Amino acid sequence: MYTELFDQISFSEAKERVLSKSKLDIESALHISHSGKALNFEEYLSLIHPSADSYLEKMAELSLGWTQKRFGNTISLYMPMYLSNECRSSCIYCGFSFENKIPRKTLNESEIRAESEVLHSKGIRHLLILTGEDYSITNLEYLRSSVRILKSYFDSISIEIYPMDREKYEVLIGEGVEGLVVYQETYDPEVYAKYHLRGMKKNMRYRLDAPDRGGLAGFRRIGVGALLGLSDPYGEMFRLAEHAHYLSKKYWRTTIQISLPRMRPAEGEFDKTIFVSDREYVRFLFALRLFLPDSGLIQSTRESIRMRNHLAGMPITHMSVESRTDPGGYSGGEELKQFEIEDSRKIEEFTEMLKKKGLDPVFKDFDRAFFQVPDRIG
Repeated sequence: MYTELFDQISFSEAKERVLSKSKLDIESALHISHSGKALNFEEYLSLIHPSADSYLEKMAELSLGWTQKRFGNTISLYMPMYLSNECRSSCIYCGFSFENKIPRKTLNESEIRAESEVLHSKGIRHLLILTGEDYSITNLEYLRSSVRILKSYFDSISIEIYPMDREKYEVLIGEGVEGLVVYQETYDPEVYAKYHLRGMKKNMRYRLDAPDRGGLAGFRRIGVGALLGLSDPYGEMFRLAEHAHYLSKKYWRTTIQISLPRMRPAEGEFDKTIFVSDREYVRFLFALRLFLPDSGLIQSTRESIRMRNHLAGMPITHMSVESRTDPGGYSGGEELKQFEIEDSRKIEEFTEMLKKKGLDPVFKDFDRAFFQVPDRIG
């Protein structure tokens, strides 16, 4: 399990490993990438060092080359569907946190169908379903019945829900779920304990090993990520890349995907965000691409229009579009959102932007598209 590797070095030591890199290390890493070789872990660390900011243009050039080599000009588009905002966990930075006095809602069968009709009509065939962390309301049977409905509309279904045991993941895979997303939020144990006050999510180690349980269960895709802004970004980027690399080696039949969401305004009074600049953010993404060239890099509508336009197809290969973070939001539900989004463009406008950049938007999981699996509907 990843926790065995995690225990070998502290978060503060991980940060210091990054900050120990030199200009010579940075230039050596860039030379290796330019020669056509993926970076090793130490070379990756040199490119997230603050001094690598001076080489951002070169990193962008190399990142574009690696992305085109591995993914061509394809951008996989998906939309998230929030099935529920019910939550028994207290994560003080999250709009769904138990203490926040917001209206709570869990979609019933007819509401799931109404949401699905809207997304299907927009051309979406790759769906990510999300819930809060209320295990009694969105239990395994609720999830199974929801997936059975969704399979009639979508070719590829991924889940971003509370962590489960391997056996429950196997049940959902049996129902047709292909992808698992588990964002660690923060890899800093002290900060994790400080910001997760109650509920199952308080158990950091159980969450850390959830991708392992998903790999053992047999998910075709596993996504990991860190929520930048909760703790020191250099420690986070050390741990996130370490985690993704470990998973890619151990579960080599599974595609590993990575996301770097940054903190956004949400319900509640959380104001402890650590600022991560745009230049830092793109440098981190470029470094990940040069280290893990076969991993999909995901970007959500949390980011600005300018940022998303700039990064599409450079390091980014998967993008959400026209997202709603509230249960029932697509079919006219209440405003029960988890956080504020930044890019609210409609699909038509967004895909037109991609095409003008010479990119090919794909509305279902393009791994499946490469194998020419036909549409289930239409």
